[in-house]
Amino acid sequence: MNETVDRLLKRAGQTYAEQAGIRLTDRPDPLYRLLLLSVLLSTRITADLGVAATRELISSGMGTPRGMLDASWQDRVDALGRAHYKRYDESTATALGDGARLLLEEYDGDLRKLRDRADRQPATVKKLLTAFPRLGPVGANIFVREAQRVWPELAPAFDGKARDGARRVGLPTQPGKLAGLVPNERLADLAAALVRVALDSRLAEQIQMG
Repeated sequence: MNETVDRLLKRAGQTYAEQAGIRLTDRPDPLYRLLLLSVLLSTRITADLGVAATRELISSGMGTPRGMLDASWQDRVDALGRAHYKRYDESTATALGDGARLLLEEYDGDLRKLRDRADRQPATVKKLLTAFPRLGPVGANIFVREAQRVWPELAPAFDGKARDGARRVGLPTQPGKLAGLVPNERLADLAAALVRVALDSRLAEQIQMG
C-alpha cells in the first residue's frame, strides 16, 4: 500500500456509516439505516449534519422502516431539528415517511429484495434506489459506495466525488486502479476517505504533506 493511501486510511478512512454508528451488515435494519443516511447526505448540507441527523433518527426509534412509518411527521421534524438539520426538515420528514412506506410495500422492508430485483447489477441497483423520495443519483452513489462492503458485486464503487478526491491527492482516478491499491475489504474505507479529501482542501494538503 503506498504512503498516500496509508495516510488516507489512517486519517480519513472511517466510512460514513461507521461515523453514524451503523454497523453495516447484509441485514434489513442496517441496510435501511444506510439508505436513511444516503438520503440525508444527498441534500445541500454538510456531511457532519447528515451523520448527526441519522444518529438522532436512529436513537429516536426511526432506524427501521416500520419505526419511521409509525413515527409521526412531527416526530421526524423534531428529531431532525435536534440534530440541527433544519433547512430541509419539513420536506425531509415527509420524504422519509414516504420512503419507508415504499420500502415496506415494494420490498417487505428488506433492501436485499431490491438487490435481487436488480439481479445484483450495480447500474440497476442505482436505478431502483432513485425511486426513493429525495434519493437521486448522488444519494444512490453514496449508498453504493458504502454498501460495496457487504454487496461485493458493487465494487469497485468510486463515484465522481471520490475520483475528485483521488485527483486532489495525486492518486489514479480510474476505479480499477484505485481498487488495486487496497484489499477488497477496505474499498469502502478508501472511497470514504477520498470523498473527505474532495470536500476538505486542508485535509487533502495534510495527506499530501505526510
